[in-house]
Amino acid sequence: MPQTVPPFAELLGACQRSAVHLETRDVYGVPEEDEDFAAWRAGHRYDLDDRSSWWNTFHDAVADAVGRGVVMRRARVVSEPASEYIRYEHSCTPQNLAAGEDVRWLPRRLASDLLLPGNDLWIFDDRLIRFSLFAGDGRFVQDVMEESPDVVKRHAEAFEAVWERALPHADYRI
Repeated sequence: MPQTVPPFAELLGACQRSAVHLETRDVYGVPEEDEDFAAWRAGHRYDLDDRSSWWNTFHDAVADAVGRGVVMRRARVVSEPASEYIRYEHSCTPQNLAAGEDVRWLPRRLASDLLLPGNDLWIFDDRLIRFSLFAGDGRFVQDVMEESPDVVKRHAEAFEAVWERALPHADYRI
């Protein structure tokens, strides 16, 4: 029987202490980002002072969680030189920061001795994982939930190893 995975905003809304996100891909093909990515490729850059031009429901969910005391951290493991998509993500990261996330970057060349999960993931309150599965070309396939305490613990440890070594967004240059 297929697993029903609650929407991200619902999972984050139930979160009480922490939400961490590990991204390990250099290319994502997420349809809801296609328009923004195409505009970025054409030279468009958002004005951070004009929140109404870029703020969306994701930012609302993050800001609400952070306002409740949830610590939100995102770590990105990236190849260098960075792919075009990673350069796009880097340019948009100040939006994540404005919503209340803390974001760090780890060049893949500095991660060779780390044990990394096979899929991107969110860990909520060190008790629940939402794995995001992608096809080889970056297209999103599905989300899968995991609640086994042993699996959650191992993935939380992997995230922390990346986090400790990664560079804060302000210090990472593409």
